[in-house]
Amino acid sequence: MDGRIHTCLHLHKRRLNMKEQLYKLLKSKAESEKEEALTTLKLLGQYPAGIGDHSTGDFYENAEEALQKLVDSDDKLEALEKYKKTIFN
Repeated sequence: MDGRIHTCLHLHKRRLNMKEQLYKLLKSKAESEKEEALTTLKLLGQYPAGIGDHSTGDFYENAEEALQKLVDSDDKLEALEKYKKTIFN
């Protein structure tokens, strides 16, 4: 095989591997954020007394932050899936 062709094939495979790794990294991070948000919301819902000295305002603020994190992570996962072929192929 011509050395230039071999080098081009090697670089192409390397780029594909990097794209795959980037996709996996971004997806894994979004899934982790989603799980964190769901866990926080479950804990707030199941153990509201666990907020201790926190005010009601803190409780609702924590719930809102967790909800926003959930929405953001779902949006990220949706965007990754929607644009997977465009960006990562």
